Amino acid sequence: MKLRLQMKMALQKVAFLPFGRLIDLWRWRVFSGEITPADYNAAWWELRKHYQGIAPPVARTEADFDPGAKYHVPANTPYTRYFLSYILQFQFQKALCAAAGQTGPLSECSIFGNTAAGARYAQMLSLGASKPWQDTMEKLTGTRHIDASAIIEYFQPLMAWLTEQNKNRQCGWE
Repeated sequence: MKLRLQMKMALQKVAFLPFGRLIDLWRWRVFSGEITPADYNAAWWELRKHYQGIAPPVARTEADFDPGAKYHVPANTPYTRYFLSYILQFQFQKALCAAAGQTGPLSECSIFGNTAAGARYAQMLSLGASKPWQDTMEKLTGTRHIDASAIIEYFQPLMAWLTEQNKNRQCGWE
C-alpha cells in the first residue's frame, strides 16, 4: 500500500519537475536571444522531448505557438517558484522530521501533533518577509542552500521497487 501512495505522489511531484524546469528555461533562452522568434515552437518541442520525452501529437510548425498555451508564458510570469516549491517541500519535511526526532524512512515520517516540529516551523514562519528567504530557510533546515536530496530520499522505496520491476528492460527515451 505504501508503494501505491508513493507512486501516486511521484506522479504528481516528480513528474512535474521536468516541465517546471523547461518552462522558464525556454523563457530565459527567449529573453537572452538564444531562441529567436523563428524557432519559438521548435525550441519548445526540443525541450519537451529532452526533459519529458514527449513529442507533439500532430505535426507542428512555427505558425503554431504551443508555449503560449501555458498561461505563465504569455503572462510573463516566472515558473521557477513552482519548480522550487516541489523541491523545498521535501527539504522542509526532512528538517521537520529531524526536529520531531524521526529516525525511520522520510517517506514514513509524520509530524502531526509534534510540538517540537511545530515550534520549529512557527519560528521560520514568524520571520515572514522581514528577512531574505535564505535566512528564513536556514531557521528551519540549518542551511541557506536548496538541496534536492530529500526528494530523492523520500522516494527511495519507490525507486528501489521500480528498479527491480524494470530489471532487464530498456527504459527512457533518446
